[in-house]
Amino acid sequence: MVARPLPRGPLLGRIVRLDPMQPDDLPELFRAIGRPEVFAGGYGGGPAGFRDTLEGFTEFAEQYYIWDGPGISYTVRLVAGPAAGTVVGTSTLGDLDPPSEHAHLGWTAYAPEVWGTAVNPECKLLLLDSAFAAGFGRVKLQADERNARSRAAIAAIGATFEGITRRDKLRADGTWRDSAVFSVLIEEWPSVRARLEQRIAAAEPVPLGAG
Repeated sequence: MVARPLPRGPLLGRIVRLDPMQPDDLPELFRAIGRPEVFAGGYGGGPAGFRDTLEGFTEFAEQYYIWDGPGISYTVRLVAGPAAGTVVGTSTLGDLDPPSEHAHLGWTAYAPEVWGTAVNPECKLLLLDSAFAAGFGRVKLQADERNARSRAAIAAIGATFEGITRRDKLRADGTWRDSAVFSVLIEEWPSVRARLEQRIAAAEPVPLGAG
């Protein structure tokens, strides 16, 4: 079976809405994730990839996110509470291989204000659900081997650790990173989904001033 193209509409949850990224989103996205602490763990190629101006971030974003292709980069917005509509991050379904039914869920970053809340688990639920509904059978998630926070977050959703891919990606500072690779298979999705729903129900409320 060959996986189908991903739907390009919004993905709506109780806490967040994921919209296919548009250039007009970049100023709000920069306010949310244009922080040294977001890049410190390896996002965007690591600390050397951080840009401290909107112009620099826009140049980075034009190359880093998927704008025209079978994959989709999403802008993450809150949908509940007084901060509804606030951009709090981004995530992507990319590296699509429909004949092999493989997809990659990554390129993920959130405003520090929403770390540890229900934002990440609900984003993962919406994105994994979209991929599996389109017929993908394996979704890869990965992080810089040094990034303990991201690795713990991926493991916490119930993804299976597959191992370390050595000398996998070039960091912004010119060094090579090793990647910790995880995956979720379609056969595992019902139990992973239930685990995510439990985490969402138990998560800390999203701060009203997020973003």
